[in-house]
Amino acid sequence: MTDADLQSHGHSDATGAPVPDAAGLPTESPVPASGAYLEELDAAREQAMRTTSHPGSAFAGAGEELHARLEEAVVADADAMVELLVDLAAHPETAFEEHRSAAAIAAVLEDRALDPEVGVHGLETAIRAEISGASIPESPTIAICAEYDALPGVGHGCGHNVIAAMGVGAFLALARLAATDPAAVPGRVVLLGTPAEEGHTGKEYMAREGAFDGLDAAVMAHPYPGYDLADQAWLGRRTLTVVFHGHTAHASAQPFMGRNALDAANLMYQGIGLMRQQTPPSDRIHAVIREGGERASVIPDTARLDLYVRSLAPSTLRDLSRRVEDAARGAALMTGCGVEIRWDEHPPSLPVRTNEALTGRWVEAQRRRGRDPLPRGVVSETLAASTDFGNVSFRVPGMHPVIHVAGADTALHTREFAEAATGDLARASAADGAFGLAATVLDMLHDAELAAAVREEFEAAGGAIDVPHYFD
Repeated sequence: MTDADLQSHGHSDATGAPVPDAAGLPTESPVPASGAYLEELDAAREQAMRTTSHPGSAFAGAGEELHARLEEAVVADADAMVELLVDLAAHPETAFEEHRSAAAIAAVLEDRALDPEVGVHGLETAIRAEISGASIPESPTIAICAEYDALPGVGHGCGHNVIAAMGVGAFLALARLAATDPAAVPGRVVLLGTPAEEGHTGKEYMAREGAFDGLDAAVMAHPYPGYDLADQAWLGRRTLTVVFHGHTAHASAQPFMGRNALDAANLMYQGIGLMRQQTPPSDRIHAVIREGGERASVIPDTARLDLYVRSLAPSTLRDLSRRVEDAARGAALMTGCGVEIRWDEHPPSLPVRTNEALTGRWVEAQRRRGRDPLPRGVVSETLAASTDFGNVSFRVPGMHPVIHVAGADTALHTREFAEAATGDLARASAADGAFGLAATVLDMLHDAELAAAVREEFEAAGGAIDVPHYFD
């Protein structure tokens, strides 16, 4: 490398992008990620949008007259929904710390004499409230889930303030109908405030304390950038900590007396990287080496990896978990190290099993509001995250559509999305979402054929599974 090469190293162009030096060597700045793949996905999506639409629902539901009254009820509490949406965004609280948020939601319910309970189902910040109209034998009981935890440092960058506003708004609208006409709500509706979705599984903790026992269905909706989707892929997720134990030694004088835990961590990291070629396209493995020694002159006796393992079905998530665990044991064997394998500090999340009979009614309700949710597959399933609602959907029939509150170029889990989650579009979406949730609930309460189809579809898909022990 010449003096000129050294002087040019680390230059950038006018946009800040790194410029290779004269020898073609890397500069100090990282190479920007290419947007080519996203552009290809956008093109495929645009093509699919021109030729694909959701089939909607052939069921009668609750009917036009009740839907019209429901819309009036949503409008009656629109201001309260917006106030809650903005208030939660202004005071974001992270998982298990949502004390103020829970109190704000409870205050809205108390103002309507709906008697919420705070600190239920094993979590201090969980909420439960119930309404019932006409008492009809074997009438369904349906839950509306509301999330309200925020992201550390980002606030409501996933829009849980909008989720809360939609869920509470739907519950208030149904409560108004039941108060004036009990026959309009022929069953029981439960509002469940579910803390700690971000990075945790609050719904699973609540489920183990009976929150979803006796329910015939559970519904919620999630904000999204750019598009209304009737259904989207949500991956199951497990977390794993692997600690390798070796022996220290002087790295120069007596390296042969050591057993290098960092070598084991490196072998595992490389192993899961090679494994990705032989996994389904929807599988995801993310890993970081959290510990690996302190001085280069000492053979490390401890190394630690933290991993996320994700897949599109419970069975494939279980298979992938076994393969990752084998990689850890193999790395330990190759290096002569011991290994600790610790799965799931918090309960794992399962993928979402969407109930199409429910989702079809959501689509019809959204079309009434001027929206047209896209069917699954229009937006690439490679753009997939995880949610603890998946655990609910393998206990009872459920739906988890998404509703757009921001432009397509505004990514989830960013400050930009947090800002959009209080904007005009988010406020309108919260009202549309509240109507969609309430209408879907009302449809299932009134339409016995729909309720039967919801149950039959759930059973045909495998019915309820033993979620707590699935990975044992």
